[in-house]
Amino acid sequence: MFCWGGLSSLDCAGVGLGFGDGFKHILGSKRLSELSVKRSLLAFLTADGKVTVVLLNGQSEGQNNRQMSRGGKAPSRCKRFNITLEEKIHSLNSGKHHVVLVTQAGMVWEWSEQSNITRPFRSLTNKQIAQVACGDDHSVVLTKDGQLFTWGQNSSGQLGLGKDKLSSLSPQPLKTLGGIPLAQISAGGDHSFALSLSGAVFGWGRNSAGQLGLGDREDRYVPVCVKSLNQKKTVFISCGEDHTAVQTKGGLLFTFGSGCYGQLGHNSLRDEHRPRLLGGLWGLKVSQIACGRHHTLALVGSSKTIYSFGCGEQGQLGNGQGTNQSVPLPVHLPPECSPNQTVEKIMAGGNLSVACFQDGEISADSYRGMSVLDDGIIDRWILDCENAKAWNKVKSEIKKMFSSASCINGSFIDKSDKHYKTSEKYSGLDLSLARLAFEKLAQKQKILLKVENVVRQNLLRSLGSTAPGVEALRVYLILPELVTVLNKQQHGRELAVDLASAILRLDQESLSVLRRLWTTLPYYYYRTLVKVFHSVSAHFISQMTTKICNRWDEASFPLKVLHKLHDINSRRTTRLMDDYFYIKELSEFFDLDPFFDQQKFSVLLNFMKNVDSLCRYPFILDLRSKCFLFRFLLERQKNVAPPLVCENSLCVRRDMVLADTLTYLRTTPPDFSLPLKVNFFLEDGFDAGGLCTEFFTLLSQDIRKASSVIRASKDSGLFWFSADTSGSSDEFYYLGVICGMAIYNHCYLNIGFPLALFKKLLHLSPTLSDLEELSPVEGRSLRNVLMEDEEVEEILYLDFTVQGKELIPNGRQIPVTKVNRQKYVDLYVDYFLNKSVEYQFEEFARGFSCGNCFNFWRMFLPEELRLQLYGTSKYEWEELQRIATYEHCGPLDELIQNFWTVFLELSEEHKKRFLIFMYATVRLPLGGLSQLHLKIVKCDYEDADERFPVAQTCSSTLHLPNYSNIQILGERLIHAITYCEVFGMV
Repeated sequence: MFCWGGLSSLDCAGVGLGFGDGFKHILGSKRLSELSVKRSLLAFLTADGKVTVVLLNGQSEGQNNRQMSRGGKAPSRCKRFNITLEEKIHSLNSGKHHVVLVTQAGMVWEWSEQSNITRPFRSLTNKQIAQVACGDDHSVVLTKDGQLFTWGQNSSGQLGLGKDKLSSLSPQPLKTLGGIPLAQISAGGDHSFALSLSGAVFGWGRNSAGQLGLGDREDRYVPVCVKSLNQKKTVFISCGEDHTAVQTKGGLLFTFGSGCYGQLGHNSLRDEHRPRLLGGLWGLKVSQIACGRHHTLALVGSSKTIYSFGCGEQGQLGNGQGTNQSVPLPVHLPPECSPNQTVEKIMAGGNLSVACFQDGEISADSYRGMSVLDDGIIDRWILDCENAKAWNKVKSEIKKMFSSASCINGSFIDKSDKHYKTSEKYSGLDLSLARLAFEKLAQKQKILLKVENVVRQNLLRSLGSTAPGVEALRVYLILPELVTVLNKQQHGRELAVDLASAILRLDQESLSVLRRLWTTLPYYYYRTLVKVFHSVSAHFISQMTTKICNRWDEASFPLKVLHKLHDINSRRTTRLMDDYFYIKELSEFFDLDPFFDQQKFSVLLNFMKNVDSLCRYPFILDLRSKCFLFRFLLERQKNVAPPLVCENSLCVRRDMVLADTLTYLRTTPPDFSLPLKVNFFLEDGFDAGGLCTEFFTLLSQDIRKASSVIRASKDSGLFWFSADTSGSSDEFYYLGVICGMAIYNHCYLNIGFPLALFKKLLHLSPTLSDLEELSPVEGRSLRNVLMEDEEVEEILYLDFTVQGKELIPNGRQIPVTKVNRQKYVDLYVDYFLNKSVEYQFEEFARGFSCGNCFNFWRMFLPEELRLQLYGTSKYEWEELQRIATYEHCGPLDELIQNFWTVFLELSEEHKKRFLIFMYATVRLPLGGLSQLHLKIVKCDYEDADERFPVAQTCSSTLHLPNYSNIQILGERLIHAITYCEVFGMV
């Protein structure tokens, strides 16, 4: 080991042997384990565990420097202290006036120059210490389980405990970095750094010269991420008094902070407030770095060359001179350094520089980091768990490992360098490693259950509301893999609930980052995540649908998380189908006929008492269940407080349906919460549902023909708002009212609106696909713009205008190019579907909410809401025969056989007319014809052949005379469905 620079301390300590040219050979035959220098204090640890501390004799470094500047010699007298503890000392680090010692048993001691007393820190007893770092007047330790503790002066925030926190004589936990798996800690004069396993850099403390690399000079009192170093693959940080050096895995060197001595190496004495790449070593791969007080060392391992720059007044640059230099230049090592020797380690501190060579003089510095779970540990646990004595040790290790979010977050990172790209879009994890580890633990159930217990009792309870970085959120991606393995052994349900609760405790910012990680999670692991919370939600709901109980309190946690997962599903590149979120127990439950089973009816009544809880999670319901729930909620709401008037009565003329309806709405604003009852002028008939259904059928025909506020697309036939309609028209509002009333009264309005309308009603943004549905020609043109191989500007001559309107300021002067064409298409779609009809849609939406006055309709997806408005037109005509029931006859009677023969041979148009004849509409509910009712009643008349079939629309009943033959039946049926359009008249 050779050293150079401020050598008087070594002379006094009796450990330096002169070699000329300013170099010393330290200790000769002794083995040195560690050495630390801060200003005028030197501490070193020998291989036998003994510590020596050397101080300049009663004078500050400044006094010594002033004496040297006057031409005098540095004082040679010094004080030497030997520190011996009962336990062997494992590591050390020194500050300006103190030394922190760590024993092999993990005990932390501090020696103080002022008292010359070594005192233990009882609060760190049983804390396995991984690393220690000291600034001038503060200390930082990192434990094996990833905890940070700081103590000392806090004048500039160097403890990271907050601005109002006073200095502390005892270690205080630094919780703001909780959960971050740390690889290294470092401390300078009055600033500190922590480095994560995936290269995230956090700094705090004094920033007077920009030594925190944050772009300013403001001190930081809590750890702050140095974002400019993100994804740079940082692997090591070294701190000087007021400058910092950062080494990357690729061998690059960044420096920042004070440059007044040239210690940044940028051929300048200027301070740098942000990390700046050291160009002087460009092309060379730096393998080690070390910062002294005002100088920096860098080792290029491939050439065995040490470079130095910065303050050189005491020879610490090793260039044979006592001058400063602001660019990296090689250290001139003495001839005694054999070319065959390899530089094993470089160190710097104060005004001293040290180089260790691979010649047996010093033991290799093994990695001292926090614990992580690996195959070796798991194999040992499995081997030892059957031995009673060893099992106690295993349980202790499991508790330490799985109580620490930092250990878990650092355990399953990608083995390649990809984890250095950790960001809000990539967790840096290889979740297959987590699954394999937990499956291996499952080989011994007692180990797996112990892990589950520790995670529930310790880990999840320790998680805070704020995550300091992406790496701290990894635990929320890892634990679902544990739950999945536990589920295979019929365990893990309570853990899933606790995990959901922990996720919901996260603050908005942290939860937003987690949601972004979910969005980019590989499909398989995202599906696993959904399954974890879906299965436990389904379990609680299954209990509530099979017996009288209330488990909503427990179910609410996984359901809320499942809700968030469903929300981000639509933004994923690889989506899960919506039915993956359905809870089939609910579908089966709502399909039951409770009136045939008193127990099931009681369960249904109890379950529906908490129906409002269910309504918060509509994504778990299939469409059939939503329709059931929608009707139930509307009926419940109608019966809350029965008004004096129990219905809205509307009388219209068949040939003036739209005009009469608008007059009614404008002159007598109804209470839309009441059911609508319709009469046709001069016609008999009591509205039990059939008249209302026909009313909306006729109304939709009139709107399609006569309304001035919507028009059909020539390409698709779908209707959209007229962009050129006067803004003073109230028909947009009343069109919305009519559509809302149709849904509220369970009727269909056969107006072909595009899906974009229903997305907008549900506050979802329309896309290019929606424009393609409404206007296929325009949509395909825009799609071609995006797919064009050549430069768009040269081929299509497009600019940022549409229909003469500028999409952006000066849009006429901005051509559409490959670079900006996505923006052009997005703006085009936004203009066409949003901005050009902004007033029209707002009025329509206001009317829709009035006509459908309870917001229960918001439980539907856009496709489902469209289905509620105008149903489906998928006809499976044989279904009608299957659902039919009979009165005064049977399915094998000749009359009935003849009827179905005639019906099934009708043309498609005549079959639709039969639907209008029977049900007053051709639109069908979800499930098609199978969801209708049809009762055929045989009527015995003496003059049957002279009569026509009669339909009772409200009860879905067909009165069929006993015709003498199939030919007459067919003629009378076709005549009835073709010409009978007036209620009460045949």
